[in-house]
Amino acid sequence: MKYELQPTLPPPANTIGAIGWARKHLFNGPLNSIATVLLAWLAFTILAPVVQWVLIDANWTGTARESCTDGGACWVFIGQRIDQFLYGFYPDSETWRLDLAFFLLLGLILWLAIPKLPAKGIAALITLVIYPVIAFFLLTGGSFGLEAVDTHQWGGLSLTLVLAVVGMVASLPIGVLLALGRQSDMPIVKSLSVVYIEIWRGVPLITVLFMASVMLPLFFPEGMTFDKLLRALIGITMFQSAYMAEVVRGGLQAIPKGQYEAADALGLGYWQKMILIILPQALKMMIPGIVNTFIALFKDTSLVLIIGLFDLLAIVQAATNDPKWIGYATEGYVFVAFVFWIFCFSMSRYSQHLEKRLHTGHGNRA
Repeated sequence: MKYELQPTLPPPANTIGAIGWARKHLFNGPLNSIATVLLAWLAFTILAPVVQWVLIDANWTGTARESCTDGGACWVFIGQRIDQFLYGFYPDSETWRLDLAFFLLLGLILWLAIPKLPAKGIAALITLVIYPVIAFFLLTGGSFGLEAVDTHQWGGLSLTLVLAVVGMVASLPIGVLLALGRQSDMPIVKSLSVVYIEIWRGVPLITVLFMASVMLPLFFPEGMTFDKLLRALIGITMFQSAYMAEVVRGGLQAIPKGQYEAADALGLGYWQKMILIILPQALKMMIPGIVNTFIALFKDTSLVLIIGLFDLLAIVQAATNDPKWIGYATEGYVFVAFVFWIFCFSMSRYSQHLEKRLHTGHGNRA
């Protein structure tokens, strides 16, 4: 008797596509079905009025508050103040320098982030060594024919990015050195690292900023001035480096002891062992913790308001006190929240992409 293979039947229609996904993830049991319906009802009840206010009934065009009607968000306020929100009190004729500096930074970040682009070492060298010099002269001016702009004129989103980027770039290497010092076998180095880390982790950032702005100048010789923005950057960097050190220490402790022994067996010195063997593995494992610290730093930049620096949040608060726009503080805070969310979410998503690309999972380790 001869048998013939029959063609494979397609899967049931209710197990594939959108219907199949919903059955698997949303309605795969009585409790899940009830929870899905309840959460959908709550989401609609809460989000519908928000969408109505933010988008449908919102006012988008105009030049004054008279262009705004009751019932919807007045995005005219944001549109009329957007330059101030982005550049603070930077001279209007010189804002191209801020644009150029940040577009250069964005280009370098994309060069480093996109895997297919070549010469990553050159990109890293330009980003860490050459770009800071270019950005300094662009932002401060006073040379190469550029008009000098005092730091008290900086503000808005540009100041927030300066504080965040400098704090991130400076705190990571300092944190790595502190973590290595805390793991050191030399008692003095270890003790100094522990004292530094515990002192800075034991005080809030707002206190650090206040001390850096008010108390630090008292220790300088009479007549010596110290830029307020520089004092804030030093305070933020020292504070965040202590937290970064603990993140790095966690990664170092997660490396198996056999890796240290293998490096010693190869005859590598301490710094060769750390740079070539231990730190590359540890840093890959620490990506979530490092990015989490960076996100916290980015949000903490809003605390510079207490020392008179007008970051994005401070400049929006000042704008809402303008008699011409009193009553539209909600739109300002929604705008600030959206900007902060965009940057923080972007960092979070890129860190997840980086984890997958570097294969940071260690579940199969012997």
